[in-house]
Amino acid sequence: MRIRILLAALTLCVAAAPAVAALPAELADGRSLPSLAPMLDRTTPAVVNIATYTTVQVRNPLLEDPFFRRFFDVPEGRRYRRTQSAGSGVVVDAAQGYIVTNHHVVARADEVTVTLSDGRSLEATLVGSDPQVDLAVLKVEPDALSQIEFADSSRLRVGDFVVAIGNPFGLNQTVTSGIVSALGRSGLGIEGYEDFIQTDASINPGNSGGALVDLSGRLVGINTAILAPTGTNVGIGFAIPANMVRAIMAQLIDHGQVRRGYLGLAVQSLNVELAEAFGLDRHEGVVVVEVEPDSAADEAGVRTGDVIVQVGERPIRRITDFHSQAAVIFIGDDVEMDVVRDGRSRSLVLNVREDHLEKVEGERIDRRLAGTELQNFRNQDDTGLGAGVLVTEVDADSRAWHYGLRPGDVIVAANRQAIRDLADLRDGAERSGRQLLLRVYRSGQFGYVAIR
Repeated sequence: MRIRILLAALTLCVAAAPAVAALPAELADGRSLPSLAPMLDRTTPAVVNIATYTTVQVRNPLLEDPFFRRFFDVPEGRRYRRTQSAGSGVVVDAAQGYIVTNHHVVARADEVTVTLSDGRSLEATLVGSDPQVDLAVLKVEPDALSQIEFADSSRLRVGDFVVAIGNPFGLNQTVTSGIVSALGRSGLGIEGYEDFIQTDASINPGNSGGALVDLSGRLVGINTAILAPTGTNVGIGFAIPANMVRAIMAQLIDHGQVRRGYLGLAVQSLNVELAEAFGLDRHEGVVVVEVEPDSAADEAGVRTGDVIVQVGERPIRRITDFHSQAAVIFIGDDVEMDVVRDGRSRSLVLNVREDHLEKVEGERIDRRLAGTELQNFRNQDDTGLGAGVLVTEVDADSRAWHYGLRPGDVIVAANRQAIRDLADLRDGAERSGRQLLLRVYRSGQFGYVAIR
């Protein structure tokens, strides 16, 4: 029976072969069949493969036991191994050699190599990285590169056709197509600031940092993540919008980091009940629930109870719109904000200051703090602890961990100089010698950590 089934299947394949071979290369009236090939011929050379190499310490519980090491005469030295990972990137400035990719593709890499579609391999340097949005900028020697032009991602609509280009599973130049499934996706817990384009174009491991383009070959987003409850692609992928990419890229190129501004206000969503309480006939926007004294919002005239309906050129319909717009508000910007107060519309201008809750990688402050993540800190309780710098993460393999710095520590002084924020810590570190002496607050007590 099995043989008869196989023979029947083989007969069908043979019978179908002439029909497949006979498919016309063009329509009967001479028109060419629709194809993405011409657009991809222009676009794919600008999408590159990124290989990263990282040295990590090998941790074996047995080797941590002094008795085991002494009994088996195991050397005291630490053991390390070299790891490799891959992702994708997009050349966005061929003249200067700038490439955009995801932060998680190049995070903590010792060496980054970019491979072009023509087979050339180039050493890349990290210009800057923003873990809050998951973007990074690399620079390579600008030798005969191709680039992709930015599109205006604010003009995207659900249903627009898009194409994802990248290097999934280490394969070169893989192209998948789909549509824009949704816009403004957030609340996914992927990044600190989320304003994703959702698409059903297949995005798989290794596609991270690759291009999402429209049918004209313009960049509408950087592929960054997938929703995979079964461990495989289910047609739900996410990309960072091109407008956000362009703004973050400019900050990283100009400053090496993102200098986000601080508005000095807290908001909550406007629901039906609140709209009725404020006498509004609209249910879109966010309500200001707190304004910090002497902040940019306070000086601009923002008041509690104001309903924010627009920030810059972006309409604010829900709280995620507001937080997403905050990702591209930078120090020194003058931001126009439209609010509704007592039933009347008002236009206010905020002069944006430094974000007091800004997070940075410790290496940006001082090389001895590599492997840490730091955040500005303002104490709201009555412990007597004022401002400082909060240590939010410490890599267990880092120098900072080895010398005693731990997550949750609040740095209040550096080399006997009081620390109020990241800027103070950077100044104190620059004036330090071979040793960075930190005074920290931990579990209700003050102490010192000295890092060489």
